[in-house]
Order: sequence, then structure tokens, then C-alpha cells
Amino acid sequence: MKTKSRTGLAGRRRSRDPHAKREATRYERPIASREYLMQLLEEQGMPLGMETIADLLGYSEEAELEALRRRLNAMERDGQLIRNRRQGYGLVDKLDLVRGRVVGHPDGFGFLVPEEGGDDLYLPPRQMRALFHDDRVVARVTGIDRRGRREGAVVEVLERNTQRVVGRFYLESGVSFVVPDNKRITQDIAIPPDLRGGARHGQIVTATIVEQPGKRSRPIGQVAEVLGDHMDPGMEIDIAIRSHELPLAWPAAVEHEVGRYGQDVPKAAKQGRTDLRDTPLVTIDGEDARDFDDAVYCERTPKGWRLLVAIADVSHYVQPGSALDEEAASRGTSVYFPERVIPMLPEVLSNGLCSINPEVDRLCMVCEIYISQEGKITRSRFMEGLMRSHARLTYDEVASILVDRDSKLRKRHTGLVSHLEELYRLYKVLQKLRKRRGAIDFDTTETRIVFGSERKIERIVPVERNDAHRIIEECMIAANVCAARFLTRHRMPTLYRVHEGPKADKVADLREFLGELGLSLQGGEKPAARHYAAVLDQIHERPDAHLIQTVLLRSLQQAQYSPENKGHFGLAHEQYLHFTSPIRRYPDLLVHRAIRHVLKGGKAGDFSYDRGYMHESGEHCSMTERRADEATRDAVDWLKCEYMLDRVGEMYNGIITSVTSFGIFVELQDIYVEGLVHVTALKNDYYHYDHAGHRLCGERTRTIYRLADKVRVKVMRVDLDERKIDFELIEQKSVLRRKKRKGQKKSVSRKKRR
Repeated sequence: MKTKSRTGLAGRRRSRDPHAKREATRYERPIASREYLMQLLEEQGMPLGMETIADLLGYSEEAELEALRRRLNAMERDGQLIRNRRQGYGLVDKLDLVRGRVVGHPDGFGFLVPEEGGDDLYLPPRQMRALFHDDRVVARVTGIDRRGRREGAVVEVLERNTQRVVGRFYLESGVSFVVPDNKRITQDIAIPPDLRGGARHGQIVTATIVEQPGKRSRPIGQVAEVLGDHMDPGMEIDIAIRSHELPLAWPAAVEHEVGRYGQDVPKAAKQGRTDLRDTPLVTIDGEDARDFDDAVYCERTPKGWRLLVAIADVSHYVQPGSALDEEAASRGTSVYFPERVIPMLPEVLSNGLCSINPEVDRLCMVCEIYISQEGKITRSRFMEGLMRSHARLTYDEVASILVDRDSKLRKRHTGLVSHLEELYRLYKVLQKLRKRRGAIDFDTTETRIVFGSERKIERIVPVERNDAHRIIEECMIAANVCAARFLTRHRMPTLYRVHEGPKADKVADLREFLGELGLSLQGGEKPAARHYAAVLDQIHERPDAHLIQTVLLRSLQQAQYSPENKGHFGLAHEQYLHFTSPIRRYPDLLVHRAIRHVLKGGKAGDFSYDRGYMHESGEHCSMTERRADEATRDAVDWLKCEYMLDRVGEMYNGIITSVTSFGIFVELQDIYVEGLVHVTALKNDYYHYDHAGHRLCGERTRTIYRLADKVRVKVMRVDLDERKIDFELIEQKSVLRRKKRKGQKKSVSRKKRR
């Protein structure tokens, strides 16, 4: 009777599984879904052993028990469940546990970034001894530290995400170890004598992790590759590639796929396309560009202009699900180092068949845009095209033709001058509309490294933006907006380029800062881009314009890829995505596939990708973008440190570019190298950090160091391994002092309590 009752209960429990049908389609002998197992544990209100769970589900056969055991282990591995000392399975959320990824800090502590969102969990150094940066763990909240942060202790490591490190090999007193180049990994990697791989003291190596770190044990590794000596030319890029785990070699399957491509577009691929080979489309890029994504043409119409933006048709060659596609998706983006590129696509495509080179037939995806005399897009359409670029022009050449009216260049490109001039007229109209729309236009300085012999830096020069750069920028923005509107109209899953507005705390700090300078930011709790632009308009002639612009920029969020259309704050567009660079950005390739799907008569429901995929892809592509930026920055920082090695003891004029609690960062004038004046190197006073005001304030002298202040510094130390340059302050060009106010100490203490 008892058995019968239990069987009946089990049958009812199985029938309650909301995902029973899904499990039945996946497995010959289906068991309870993950969702139902979590529901069952929540209903019971306490951790349960596997036997108890099996009993509740009515499982008795060996095959069922084994399948249940595997599922519970998988759920434990994925951080959905955790097993206690009594071997009971419990819900992570119910046990007041936090699941997330570890972010290491160079000073030895770390943070756990919760997967479910919320505030980070502080991990003290004793917890980080058993972890690597980027490990995935479950931790419990143990209390609040002295700074008011939640502190945690690791309960279980779910996933180890560091299998290889790059660093410098040391052999001291018979003991060998590797010091990781990634400063977020603070443990040295012990290398046993039989695993040194022939490495010599001081060389740069990659090491495979043989044993992960433990609470009482160091990580152990094996030298897998010797990259070379510390100061070898190009070493900085090799280190950055391996430190950030950038994919370098092409898998054999990719090599096999691209092997069938030649230099010319196949005849069959040209069929059924709009023939634009007689239209004088041209590419306009930098002098050192090797892959050409886009070409433009503009002509006057009775009501305004007709603009053609032709983009390389990468989606024709890179088919979904192919080895080439999977590798492109993994890479996410091309990475541009000084004088070296790690491309998203093999060069046979990126620099060859897909690149819009001059005087050769190329497949393209074309956005045809009609723009009114006021600069508004009146209509647009997309088409599969066949084109032939009529010229490969540089920004400097176009600027010379249009702005400087260089007679030799105008004569050389006689057939193109009229349409280039229409492009220029259209650009001026679009610029006016951009200003009326309230888009933010920050005037930032980019730099380029010029190498001499043996790949040593000869100089660092600013990259001057001219009107030709701005022409192409406006054309690309217009095409991106049209693509976003097109896919939104057809309700297609896609990846938008999302730039959300500033967070409330950032706005509050910004308003406090501006208020001290006699400025204000309008717009209430949610200021728009036009309110930022209004501040920029007010500060053109001010000597502290650079300071204010820097603070405005740092108050904004970082742009990212998302299937949710949240608009682009900086450009002041309600709909925006990336369409114009499919050779070097995977989101652009997905956009092209969506557009082609619609052009072929497809609907959102029968598209190969759904919103779930787009969400995962957006997160991945945003990550690869950040990874590329960090890798490039690491390589450039190394090069700049190497450049300054012979300049220790020299003095330079500079400007304060950042203020922190531990000191001020100064960029050297005309050299564009940044270093730190540590707060302990500021003499004759104790200095306190004013976060909102972006400044350090002297307690006794009331001297202020703030963003954009001009200073003179001496180069004291250059550490190539740490990529750090230390300065000593010689003099401040414009010393600011706070006025002494009655009750100032009380005012400061109140500020600290906020």
C-alpha cells in the first residue's frame, strides 16, 4: 500500500514538470528537468540528498539514478546547486550564496562580480590565494569590511578559466618560477626542474598550468613556449596576444575553407545583383589601411542628395555554421596593434576578396539614402550590388582636394571632383543637423607611434582629424541609422549598438563639479545628449575646457552590443547599429545576414538567429571589443615605457590627465606619455582626494591639484615589467588655493560621511 502511494505521488510529480515534453524530445529516457529539480528543492525548503530526491521522483532503476546523478552534478558544476558536507543538494540563492566571476587586483585582493547583478563582493588576499583572475566561484557573505563593502569567502570553485599564462621566467638559487605579465594574477607560477622547457633566466615564456592554486599551495606550471628575450623587438605584442588569449593561428578547417577562394569574384556570384561598376564609388581611408570596408558616392537631386554607401559583402563568403564563421564569431573583432593586425578574417578575405580594392570587381551590400536639403533622411533602401572602386583615396588627399583646393590633385582626379564636392556639401548639412539634434562631439586627441630602426619608437605624433575624416564618419552614421530602422521595421532579431545615458550617481557628481565652476547641466534626473552638448558649447573659450570635457566624457557609460534597442545617447539617435565594417566586426556581419534575409523575402520567425542567440553574441562581442582595447593598450604602454627608459632624470612640461586617491597622472607635453606622481611624492602637506571635484586638496597649505592643471615633472623611474612610469613634481604652473572658511574642518568631515 505504501509502495503504491509513493508511486502515485511520483507519477503526479513527474506530470508537474513544466518541461517534461522538452526533456522527452532530447532524451530516450528523460528525467526531471533542471527547472523542476530546483522547484522541488524550493518546495521542500531544505537541502536534500540524492537518494531523497530520487525517492520523491519515484526513481528506482539504475539508469534513472545514474541520469539523475549526472544532472545533479552538472547543476552543481554550473552553480545552480551546491552540495553541503552532509552531501545534500541545496539552492545557491536559498543558502545566501553568491555566484559570479572573480576579478583580481594587482594588490592581491579581488572582487566577485555576481552573475545575478548587484554589488560586488570583496575577496581579501587570503581568499585570492586559491584563485586566479576570471575564475567562476560560489561564495558566501561573511560580513562587512571596514570600508563598508560586503566581504566574502569562497565556498566552491565552479570553473577554472586560467589554463595558460605568459610572463617572465626566473631561476634563482635553483628554484624556477614564472611571474605572470597579467598583474591581476598575483601568484608566481612554480616551475619544477623537469618542466622548464629549456627556458633561461629572464626570458618571456608561456606556461601551462599543471596544478591550480590552493589555500596552502602555489600554482604549478610547465613552460610550453619560449617567446624570446625581454627586450626583443615585437615582444610587447606577443605578450599582449598571449596575456589576453587572442586567437592567433587559423584552425586547419578554416585554412581548408579559404583555400578554395581565388583573387577574383566568381562569375556566378555576380548574377542577380545591381550593377554599380560604372558608378564612381571611391574608398577614403588612412594611408596605412590595408582592408577597405566601405566606398561612397554622392550626387545632387532636385530635393537634396542621393548618397550611396557600399559595404563589402562579407556575408556572401562567410556562411553561417562554417568553420570560418565559428572562428570569426570567436574572435569577434580585428585587433589593431602598432604596425600589426590580428584580423577577424583570414587575409585572403580581409585584404583580398572582400576588401574594396581599386579597379577590381567586388560584391557589396549597398545602402541607398535620399537626404533632404535640411539633412533629413527621407527614404532609403538596401540592395545586393556589384561594384568597382574608381579610386583608393586617403583622408589627406580628399582634404587637399576639397579644403586646400590642390590643383594637381584636382586635375589627377578630374572625374571624381564633382561628386566629392557634393559629399562635402552634404557633410556640412549633416553637421548642422547633428548639432541641432544635440549629438555630443568630444574633441579628443589620438596618437600614432612612429618606429625607427629595430622597431624602436622614434616619436609619438598626434593624429590630426580633418574634414575628410568627418565626411566618412557622417556617411557611415547615416548608413548605420538606416540599417537600424530597416531591421526594426521588419522586427528582425539583431544587435544594436547601445549607448545608454549616464547613471544617476555620475550625473550627481558631474553637477557638483560643474556647479563649482559656475556651470550647470540641464535635463533633470535624466539629461539628454543635447544638454551635454550645451555645456560643451559654453566652454570653447575657457582655459579649463579640456578639464570639463574630460569630466563630461568620464560620466558616460561605455557603449555595447545588445538585442534590445535602447538608443545611442552620444549620437542622439533612437535607433543605431553597426553595419559598415563586416570585415573587422562580427556584429556587422550579423546585421548583413539579417538584411539579406529580409531582401530574400524572409521573416523574423524563419531567421537563423533568435533573440537568445543575439543576447549571447552581444555579450561576447562586447567582451572581445574590450579585450582588444585592453590588449592594444598593454602593448602601447610597454612601448611607451621602453621609449622612456633612456629619459630617466629628464624634466618635461605636462598636464594632469587623471586624479586618484593615490596620486595624479600627468601626460608629457608633445610626447603623449603618461606617468604617475604618487601622493606620497607631493611634499610639505597631507593631501585628501575630492572625488566629485576630481582633485587632491592639501590639508595645511590648501594647495589643489586637479584635472588639466599644467605642471613640470621629472622622470624618476621606469618599470617595463609593471608598465609604470613615476614622475616627481617640480613645479605647478598655476597653483590654486582654497579660501579658508570658518568651520572648514566640519564641512570636510560632513563630505566624508556622504
